[in-house]
Amino acid sequence: MGRHSSPARRRRPRRAWAVAGVLVVLAGAGWFAADLVHNRSGCDEPVVVRIAAAPGVAPAIAQVARRVAQTECAAFEVNAVDSASVAQSLALSDGADRPDVWVPESTLQLRRAKGVGAEEVTAGTSIASSPVVFALTEEAATGLGWPGRIPSWADVLAAPGLTLGVPDPGRDPAGLSALVGIRAAVPGADTYAAALRRLSPNALSTSDELFARLSDPAQPVNGFPASENAVLRHNVRNGVAGSRTGLVATYQAEAPALDYPFAVLGGSSGDERAAAGALLSALLGLEGMNALANAGFRTPDGRYLRDGSAQNVSGRTVPSAAVPTDAEVDALLGQWARINTSSRARVLIDVSGSMNEVVPGTGQTRMELTTEAAARGLGLFKSTSETSVWEFATRLDGDRDYREVLPMRPVSEQLATGAADRLRAIRATPDGDTGLYDTVLAAYRVACAEWQPGRLNLVIVLTDGRNDDADGVTRDALLAELARLADPGRPVAIIGIGIGPDADLADLAAITAPTGGQSFAAPDPSRIGDVFYGALARLSGS
Repeated sequence: MGRHSSPARRRRPRRAWAVAGVLVVLAGAGWFAADLVHNRSGCDEPVVVRIAAAPGVAPAIAQVARRVAQTECAAFEVNAVDSASVAQSLALSDGADRPDVWVPESTLQLRRAKGVGAEEVTAGTSIASSPVVFALTEEAATGLGWPGRIPSWADVLAAPGLTLGVPDPGRDPAGLSALVGIRAAVPGADTYAAALRRLSPNALSTSDELFARLSDPAQPVNGFPASENAVLRHNVRNGVAGSRTGLVATYQAEAPALDYPFAVLGGSSGDERAAAGALLSALLGLEGMNALANAGFRTPDGRYLRDGSAQNVSGRTVPSAAVPTDAEVDALLGQWARINTSSRARVLIDVSGSMNEVVPGTGQTRMELTTEAAARGLGLFKSTSETSVWEFATRLDGDRDYREVLPMRPVSEQLATGAADRLRAIRATPDGDTGLYDTVLAAYRVACAEWQPGRLNLVIVLTDGRNDDADGVTRDALLAELARLADPGRPVAIIGIGIGPDADLADLAAITAPTGGQSFAAPDPSRIGDVFYGALARLSGS
């Protein structure tokens, strides 16, 4: 039986609630309106439920809503609108009218919107799912063994010669899910940072922009993360077999799928919530599943109800990985932000005599392991970052305890001119002591004087011992001068890495503290690479 509209039902001004200031009429692009029911007995004023839905899923929702509107005293206005714009609109108290229901691509978007002030946002019920895949052009996939085998994400990320991109993880949930999947595919700190660095030059705002780049001869890409549904829709529009722009979907179990939560927003009236509930029930029923399947979506539990093999996607069930916690999301996005920030770093390498000690079980000295880590570490910096390398012991250059090995240059230039080989060629000084304090102070003074805005300005110290230069600056004098030089408005952080069992970690911690830096321990010198890469990945923009 039809429901009368409650007199207390919230009134809306007759203006467009759609974001971005675009008025979309019922027949316009991007707007889908279910039939309005006016003539049923007792239903002279149907309740109107306004729905903001992600563009990919909006047509299927509208299709089901039209049927529900024929049996309920309700009308549904479905607006296909960018989810990031909806989140921004909901977080602003600007007096604009709000939707009653929001269906973004991911629960992550609901949580992030609520976290930035969208108090009306509540938890949602998943109505569909779509795995996040790494989409490859057919040409690129063929080079990795397709169609005989589906490449893994590790295969894709390690393949030379491919131009890969990613949708902005801070805006597009497919990009954020991809960070989780990439972390599982290449779990080492160095390989993970290197993989993100590879994607960074082609990080665009949305997946749509990356799809457009497939046919752009001036800036082509070979692959990027996207939803399986977006890949299907692209292939349907462009054809698949032999198509220059046809895409192959590759899968990573740990990448959370998009789950399309149907969230009734706080502030909706009882009638609006009841009508929205009827629509949700229909979307979760057979009719809704069929409509969503025909639009290329999977069920919420990952089942694919149509044979997608001809469309270069997997027809098998793809269970979704757990959605990351808010703390995990913050960490992922923080690291991604650092990936996209250029650094200006001075790396100080201890070449005192103790660095000649052979590390048990490796056949290599501390020096060899350290310089190898530093050489490989160059590749973790963004190409536009700048680096300089000093070596230090005692009296390496007259009375000075340090000398420059590599001058401050962009990393791209360093790599192109053989810097990695020059680092590997560094040798320890047999009789040298550790002039740590004088070297740190000199490097910090230069870094402060040459500080550059818009970069992470760093001094990175790798040492296996403690200061034993009796003729140099004292510890107390060093700490006092570092505290005096440190300027929050022009920050330069010292990162200390203690190598082996003899490193004075307490001393390194004391040195880094006044600058807002951090110290790390590598008690097993054979693991210096892992510690060094991890430190770069966390603190130096890598």
